[in-house]
Amino acid sequence: MVERVFYGDLLRFIQDCVSKRRIFWTYHVNMRLKKRAISREEILEAVGNYEIIENYPDERYFPSCLVFAKNGEKVFHIVFALDYGDQNVRVVTAYRPDSERWEPDLKTRRKS
Repeated sequence: MVERVFYGDLLRFIQDCVSKRRIFWTYHVNMRLKKRAISREEILEAVGNYEIIENYPDERYFPSCLVFAKNGEKVFHIVFALDYGDQNVRVVTAYRPDSERWEPDLKTRRKS
């Protein structure tokens, strides 16, 4: 049986996997990164600045989190799927938050 990681440990799990390069890059994110001017290196280098801003524990395949990241002056969001059983994360997508959808802190969704 796979032991679940609780919310307080999610960030630590993600940062540990990224730091140890236990990462899978999905086809989707590979298609989007260049178009969105975000590099894998930026995602990896920002690991110490990650903040979980949304949690999706009931996603279909793996629990997931939306992470706010900052590398220098560049801000972006990353969706990580968490594979506790195999001790890795999957980068599902990454994008630059749009100020029309996000509050000025770029961590809080605007109300519709």
